[in-house]
Amino acid sequence: MQERSSVGELAEQLRRELDRYSPGGKLPSSRALVERFRVSPVTVSRALAQLAAEGLVVTRPGAGAFRAQARAAPAPAGDTSWQEVALSADGAADLVPRSVDASGVLVSLAAPPPGVIEFNGGYLHPSLQPERAMAAALSRAGRRPGAWGRPPMEGLPELREWFARSIGGSVTAAEVLVTAGGQSALTTALRALAPPGAPVLVESPTYPGMLAIARAAGLRPVPVPVDADGVRPELLADAFRATGAPAFVCQPLFQNPTGAVLAPGRRAEVLRIAREAGAFVVEDDFVRRLVHEDAGPLPRPLAADDPDGVVVHVSSLTKATSPSFRVSALAARGPVLERLRAIQVVDTFFVPRPLQEAALELVGSPAWPRHLRAVSAELKARRDAMTGALALHLPELALPHIPSGGYHLWPRLPDGTDESALTSAALRAGVALTPGRPYFSAEPPAAHVRLSFAAVAGTGEIAEGVRRLRAACDEVLR
Repeated sequence: MQERSSVGELAEQLRRELDRYSPGGKLPSSRALVERFRVSPVTVSRALAQLAAEGLVVTRPGAGAFRAQARAAPAPAGDTSWQEVALSADGAADLVPRSVDASGVLVSLAAPPPGVIEFNGGYLHPSLQPERAMAAALSRAGRRPGAWGRPPMEGLPELREWFARSIGGSVTAAEVLVTAGGQSALTTALRALAPPGAPVLVESPTYPGMLAIARAAGLRPVPVPVDADGVRPELLADAFRATGAPAFVCQPLFQNPTGAVLAPGRRAEVLRIAREAGAFVVEDDFVRRLVHEDAGPLPRPLAADDPDGVVVHVSSLTKATSPSFRVSALAARGPVLERLRAIQVVDTFFVPRPLQEAALELVGSPAWPRHLRAVSAELKARRDAMTGALALHLPELALPHIPSGGYHLWPRLPDGTDESALTSAALRAGVALTPGRPYFSAEPPAAHVRLSFAAVAGTGEIAEGVRRLRAACDEVLR
């Protein structure tokens, strides 16, 4: 983390000093910059590469770095107002408008300003990512025979076999497709299962990215409430009868955002209800590898107990590794598998082979189980630190369920709280959080926020973030 900070600081310092040199003028040598700023040669190289990417300097192997020639004045902007008519008219005949709203997703993807504590993050902090193991895996993968050739469209057989074993039951490698991240897999699944204009059942609350996928495909999300034991089967059956929906999308394990685990007695009920409705269950098993140390044995994926092809299963390596390690799997049984495969091929051709080879190298290395154990222990420590700090400093935030997996909490705010006002006040106080409204496809029953404990530097930052959140609540709730 310090190295990354040094790169940015050095790049900024050099950027400020560029006016000392005329266009084409040579900058000090890398050795001189290392000695002057007391940084590593790697830091100097990366800082110069950053300035080169910005068009400010030009690097010449063996000669050094030079200030770039002055840029030509940009051409005046044209008139793009015609696009408002073109884009609106395009969807005029759609049964359900295909609106693309990424705001709910961007909340957990956008990096907060410097100094702001990241309670809104959706990925592991760099200190928790297996960066060294991933770098080694990528290096070994690049040297594998055929690593830069075209992979099978469905994915490397060995990687498909690994995902099949991870899912369990009677799932085979032939029923698995390797995909480019969970978001891509969910997009493929919904396109395969529901035609534009159709309703699709979703948990309420649920992951905003999935709601965005559904709406962008012209689908109509229909909410089915979730409680501490997962989706409520009687309401799921009612929703299927009322809508005739072809699919139900759920997260049975450590649901986002509630953290609920589908109760043992409900698992078979959900599959039975969907089967009787002639519908599919899309199982987003997104954080199975982010279990906490005290969780105990995990239930199997729904797909492992589904001989009839009701479940379309999504599993990913991304959450447990890095946002850039976008390797996941779609698993399905029966004719739907060919439709899934066809859509993926048309959309993306295949996942780049070097990345698939790197995934095989990573999950087959001794570093992989060590990494999962370390993350399991650290997530528990962070969860306990956040729940303890909330209980001590923010007792008015109700926390009825404390999950034993995943990376966030879902506190309910006092009745009448303005989520937007609290989110804005928190940002002014130096902490970024996620409002609850984007997680609901209809009117929410209460105000919530989602607080992530995975994207911060450690328990000390959690304590400071809760202290800042206390100040924001004092401003909004008084």
